[in-house]
Amino acid sequence: MRLAYLKGASTLGFDPSLCAGCGMCLDVCPHGVFRRTGGLVEIADRDACRECGACARNCAAGAITVAAGVGCATALIAARVGGSDAPCCG
Repeated sequence: MRLAYLKGASTLGFDPSLCAGCGMCLDVCPHGVFRRTGGLVEIADRDACRECGACARNCAAGAITVAAGVGCATALIAARVGGSDAPCCG
């Protein structure tokens, strides 16, 4: 089962002009958010991001930003208000 955020809820930011193509984000992200294309990295699935912050903490080039922890908390609150399971956690 692929867990995903609420559509468009992630605070993940990526500046491809700063990306050095080191691939560290690929190594530390367990959710398949990033992929390598033509030697550089790009976002493959923004909605799969759980905002743990590992990618941003390990990006020496500063190409990645994320407000770690914000999105999952928002999804939990929205799920509780809407009476459903949180789409980001599990």
